[in-house]
Amino acid sequence: MLGLKTHRWNHIFREDDKTLIVAMDHPGAFGMMEGTEKPGQVIRQIRAGGADALLTTYGVVSQFAEEIGDLGIILRVDGGSTKLAADPSPSKLLYDVYDALRVGADAVGSMGMPGSMFENETLPYLASLVAQCAEWNVPVMAEMLPGGFENPAEMWTPENIGHACRIGAEMGVDFIKTTYSGDVDSFRSIVERIYVPIVVLGGGKSKNPRDLLSSIQEAIQAGASGVAVGRNIWRHPEPAKITAAIAAIIHQDATVDAALKYLD
Repeated sequence: MLGLKTHRWNHIFREDDKTLIVAMDHPGAFGMMEGTEKPGQVIRQIRAGGADALLTTYGVVSQFAEEIGDLGIILRVDGGSTKLAADPSPSKLLYDVYDALRVGADAVGSMGMPGSMFENETLPYLASLVAQCAEWNVPVMAEMLPGGFENPAEMWTPENIGHACRIGAEMGVDFIKTTYSGDVDSFRSIVERIYVPIVVLGGGKSKNPRDLLSSIQEAIQAGASGVAVGRNIWRHPEPAKITAAIAAIIHQDATVDAALKYLD
């Protein structure tokens, strides 16, 4: 973990040590996706709504610097397998810390996926990335989802989520992105045993904004350091408003009812 907070870290986490990350790295594997047709427009809206950082691809960082402005940048550095592939293959590092620095990224984001069929590929390259980024004091965010996305119904138990997060911390990542365990008590137990910040992923598209905001509020109450939300923001009819609602919960301790007023 970083020994001290640098300007890069402070571009992602506010003074309250919390963050709202908008995840826009999905098209790197899935191509054309509803809501991401015009990345620049979405980025302008999430900035207006109060997002802190953007998790995205090399292409977006390179082409939309003006729209990104002062948002923190977390560069997705691994991948290599897409929805067009006939058979799934393990992710690989596509970029390194020098590429991240070249485009002005504040941090890098990588998969970890302990317990997945490809953990013998992802965990070693994550370790290499951590060691490389330490030379340049670049924070590393790792997605520590037990079993990856192979069998979430069976694998994403509170115990397994805790194991996955602790493995990430032991590997030296600076902060972790994982799934919410489903209730305050179990997630608080996880947070108490992990000595690096944890942000909660936003999951699939939520039909009910109240459900999304309630889940985020629970995660924050349980000790999460923020969220990384994708589809539930850029597929929302008004990305700026839903971003503002989420930001109010994270940074202002707003109630769900108070946050819902941002959607009026």
